[in-house]
Amino acid sequence: MIDYKVIPGGITAVEGFSAAGVQVNIKKAKKDMAMVYCHTPARAAAVYTQNKVKAAPIVVNAQNLSQGEAQAIVVNSGVANACTGEQGLADAREMVSLTAELLGLESHQIIVASTGVIGVNLPMDKVRQGIKECSRKLSPDGGLDAAAAIMTTDTYPKEYAVEFELDGKKVVIGGMSKGSGMIHPNMATMLGFLSTNISISKEMLKATLSHVVDETFNMITVDGDTSTNDMVAVLASGSAGNAEITTMDKNYHAFTKVLKEVAAHLAKEVVRDGEGATKLLSITVDHAYTVKDARRAAMAVANSSLVKTAFFGEDANWGRIFSAVGYSGAEFSPGKVDIWIESEAGSEQMLSAGAGLKFDEVKTGEILARRDINVKIDLKVGDKSATAWTCDFSYDYVKINADYRT
Repeated sequence: MIDYKVIPGGITAVEGFSAAGVQVNIKKAKKDMAMVYCHTPARAAAVYTQNKVKAAPIVVNAQNLSQGEAQAIVVNSGVANACTGEQGLADAREMVSLTAELLGLESHQIIVASTGVIGVNLPMDKVRQGIKECSRKLSPDGGLDAAAAIMTTDTYPKEYAVEFELDGKKVVIGGMSKGSGMIHPNMATMLGFLSTNISISKEMLKATLSHVVDETFNMITVDGDTSTNDMVAVLASGSAGNAEITTMDKNYHAFTKVLKEVAAHLAKEVVRDGEGATKLLSITVDHAYTVKDARRAAMAVANSSLVKTAFFGEDANWGRIFSAVGYSGAEFSPGKVDIWIESEAGSEQMLSAGAGLKFDEVKTGEILARRDINVKIDLKVGDKSATAWTCDFSYDYVKINADYRT
């Protein structure tokens, strides 16, 4: 394990990055426009939603980032700019061109993102105002404001940063994310933005981001709905002074491990803040035949509405967990499976070799009363594992989504 230290600052913890977040009333009484700026040209990579219905910013970014370079990110929240036709594409491109003009950059150096209600045109007068205000207010201390400005139904801003040594050089990774509902993999349906000062080729940056997203943002789910807008992007300024990473050598793997820690933290914060959530659930599947099998089983449990409602009710209904593993499509022998439920209050085994156990109801109740709960599933057929993260389903989830547009 690489030693790293958690530091303040979020996405602007990396020297040479500035950010801002402002309110221009796209939403009601909340910050709703954000900007992140790297003061030098940066290598860039992004991973996008796999929903066939893609919002305008996703289409524009796929074109802009083809050169693997970017220097700024501009985001609005409140309106998704999805399913808005040619006007939506024109609006996304205008966001790019205005940001580029104000920062003295080329259009291909701008990443654009939108989040919010689908099928509504952007209020461009407000968006233009927000972009201008953000460009004036860019600050090395603006990371938290930017993290707040990208929220929709989130209840708190999500940011994280760490530093570590690589070949005697100080490497910093920062980031911010948003997401609370419409969260399901392919890729994780949310927005995530990462910054770093490491020197790395665009090919290796793309490779590490894809790998990290597969194991973190693509292993979270709140409600099983894959959004139209969402993406994770990373900017690498190269100012750390390390020898540029151009192959999958030891430095590549060291960087990837720490980047995964940052991404996992931000991904879990999205789930922890899931709409109406009262619990963070970690579902770990061990000893599967393949990683694909482990992921299938973990995600089937994480996506089960019956499992999620049982945890909200603090009901040790392990049968729902085992059933979800059974229909997941993973290869395993039911007669070998063990299941535990764990938290800071202790651990209780529910299933042994495919058969239910008599368990301590009082102790299990104490375990289930905690905010963070782990489910461990041992398939006992191989040597691969995976973890998925989800939250419970509460009454408030229905309330929030029943009147989302209003």
